[in-house]
Amino acid sequence: MGLKVTEDIKKIVKYALDEDIGRRDITTELFVSSSKIVRALIICKEDKVILCGLDLAKLTFKMLDKDIVFKTRLKDGDLISKGKIVAEIKGKARSILTAERTALNFLSFLSGVATYTYRFKEKTKPYKIKIMDTRKTHPGLRVLEKYAVRIGGGYNHRRTLEEMILIKDNHLKVIGGIEKLEGMLENIRKMIKSKKIEIEIKNIDEFKIAQILKPDIIMLDNMSLKDIKKIVKLNKGKIKLEVSGNIGLGNIREIAKTGVDMVSVGALTHSVRAVDFSLEVM
Repeated sequence: MGLKVTEDIKKIVKYALDEDIGRRDITTELFVSSSKIVRALIICKEDKVILCGLDLAKLTFKMLDKDIVFKTRLKDGDLISKGKIVAEIKGKARSILTAERTALNFLSFLSGVATYTYRFKEKTKPYKIKIMDTRKTHPGLRVLEKYAVRIGGGYNHRRTLEEMILIKDNHLKVIGGIEKLEGMLENIRKMIKSKKIEIEIKNIDEFKIAQILKPDIIMLDNMSLKDIKKIVKLNKGKIKLEVSGNIGLGNIREIAKTGVDMVSVGALTHSVRAVDFSLEVM
């Protein structure tokens, strides 16, 4: 399951290189011969890491210098340990040193997202619950972050606002409350038949109203475990239930036990810790 390199992804890599290099890598130009060829290794510095961003790291080096040779026997999604050689690189020393930080930044960050997602997935075994991301992504990097979530075993929620109809608390405040939705949804279903409908609720009373409206998904936002269990019992499996808000590795298993269908976890992308990789010239 490799990364499909699109023109948009190439633009991200080019921007990252330009941002890091500026007009020139002055230190490397001053101290390293333009003809010097070296071999280097990318090495993982941590245990139990889900590798992600390997194709992106390769693209970074190749975009700067098409003659660089980037070899690996690994792939995104592999579980690796401390000391594992991720890739072997050979080419002009100037190119390798100049692209090093940008390539490692991609690899470290995306592996961090994938690894954190994997830990949520492992915590929820054997329950059939989907670990979902959110739109709480870094501007301009959403396509990469959501790819990393998938590599870690998670699922993507909306990538864009047009993908589904998700009526959140502020929508409800603007229109005058959840009670106003009944007539509105009837008209919306006639106009737009291809989009799923999800309604966010904050308590059991709102759930009872939402249940009558028969959306595809009801989101239980920042609700107590006790109320989640009550709603699962009231729902009887009729409508898919999603839990969101204040979800971490410490409480995910108890939430999974309730029988809800999915959880959305913003921390998968907005609060992840990068994995430590190093590049060592041999």
